[in-house]
Amino acid sequence: MPEFRIKVAVSLNAVPAQAWNVCANPAHVAPPCPADALDRPETYNPFVSHAFLSALEDSGSVGGRTGWTPAHVLVETADGALVGAAPSYLKTHSQGEYVFDHAWAEAYMRAGGRYYPKLQVSVPFTPVTGPRLLVAPGANRAVVERALIEGLRALRAETKSSSTHLTFLPPDQGERLGEQGLLLRTDQQFHWFNEGYGSFDDFLEALASRKRKAIRRERRDALGAGVTVDWVTGRDITEAHWDAFFAFYMDTGSRKWGRPYLNRKFFSLIGERMPERILLVMARRAGRPIAWALNFIGDARLYGRNWGCVEDHPFLHFEVCYYQAIEFAIARGLSCVEAGAQGEHKLARGYRPVTTTSAHDIADPALRRAIAEYLARERRYVAEAAAELSETMPFRRAAET
Repeated sequence: MPEFRIKVAVSLNAVPAQAWNVCANPAHVAPPCPADALDRPETYNPFVSHAFLSALEDSGSVGGRTGWTPAHVLVETADGALVGAAPSYLKTHSQGEYVFDHAWAEAYMRAGGRYYPKLQVSVPFTPVTGPRLLVAPGANRAVVERALIEGLRALRAETKSSSTHLTFLPPDQGERLGEQGLLLRTDQQFHWFNEGYGSFDDFLEALASRKRKAIRRERRDALGAGVTVDWVTGRDITEAHWDAFFAFYMDTGSRKWGRPYLNRKFFSLIGERMPERILLVMARRAGRPIAWALNFIGDARLYGRNWGCVEDHPFLHFEVCYYQAIEFAIARGLSCVEAGAQGEHKLARGYRPVTTTSAHDIADPALRRAIAEYLARERRYVAEAAAELSETMPFRRAAET
């Protein structure tokens, strides 16, 4: 086994951006959104990039008193070359993760255990599948991943954490972690897939007649009363755009979650550091912005993240967050739209059920046994629910073609 040094970085600023990005997105192909995006999987995940993660830290959205303390595990060769990394955080709560373990924490604490702190290997506030054990090209992936797990286990012991959680994993990475003894958990999201559509109408033609008419009616209603929609990307996004978006984000987030996680500085930083990866969808009425949606652009996928509105209009959320995302993906030749966590209502809008995976390393053997039994039942339920939902998708049956 090669000689590695395992380190912990308490700030991403201690890690050179280029070295991190080589591990995070080793197969990245520029420019973004190439013409053959439909024919291959995503090669660039914007959320594990140095630009995105450092913006969270530099803005204070993580760190300080947020309960997300950066503790990134690094694997270096003997000569100091970075060959592996895990974006990890010491957590004092379970907020902002979208893989819910509150019940585990409560049960363990009732039994006299201490669940917090715990280690979270994830992208904060971002329920998007992507690599969590980052490995540089040319390195032995299996060996580096094992070294990262060893480093995470050592950090868990050093910090007296109850557990380590790696959330929203690619299926192959989840499978390898399962082979190393971590407990696997599944859940469900809804993604839209581009079947080579040339237009939104082409997509609608793939749906059953009743569903097709319903979507057309929803779009008419959403854009009634003089509502118009614009896309703003790249360097066209100004601080004035971020000011307006943030006001909407805070208003909607405060009503929905109680406390929005991201602060105003974060949006300025991503606008400065990765503008070509950002799409703002803006709805106006009588020239006044009334709704915004923030999306990130991969090489083959569009990721819907945050939205806000100040006026209620029928189906406006569906239009701004789902239908406009589909229109943009078709126009850019993107293969998929990921529109966030949960939401069976997306099924009727042409989004399909997709299984998500997380892996959990539990220190206490008794807690591990209890969680393992629970997860076995939960995985069966998720699989059964996915099979049932697949039968209700709105696409035309063979007899209708």
